This record gives sequence, structure tokens and C-alpha cells, in this order.
Amino acid sequence: MGAKSWFCDPNSTWQKGAIENINKRIRRYLPSNTDLTQVSQAHLTALAHNLNATPRKCLGFNTPAEVLASLLQEAA
Repeated sequence: MGAKSWFCDPNSTWQKGAIENINKRIRRYLPSNTDLTQVSQAHLTALAHNLNATPRKCLGFNTPAEVLASLLQEAA
């Protein structure tokens, strides 16, 4: 694949702000103490759809789904 990986140091959340941002978005729907074994797949799928259908300033107010579709179309 040729993709580079990078790992944050433990307990150094400031090193990767994007991860903390998405965690904050997820916690709006699932508090941090939620037992995921008790959450249905349908609920998780709906959550993922909601997150991917929300416009983001960093994406020019496009949704992540729109940006992905555009990139896939360009690559085809």
C-alpha cells in the first residue's frame, strides 16, 4: 500500500488532534463509559452514517462521504 504510519506516545492526546476530534464527536452519541457489546450494529451503522454525513469546515463544508466519493471518482 505504501502508506506511512505514525503512533502517538501514550497519554499524549495533543499529538494527534484529529483523533481527539472524532472521539469527541462519537462521545456525543456514546459516552466514554459505554459498553459497546450492548450497542447494536444498526445503532453503530447509523452513528457512522451520521458522522460521515456531517459537513466539516476542514473539508470546505463538504461531508466526509462527499470527499471520499470525489476522490474515488478521480482515481477511477
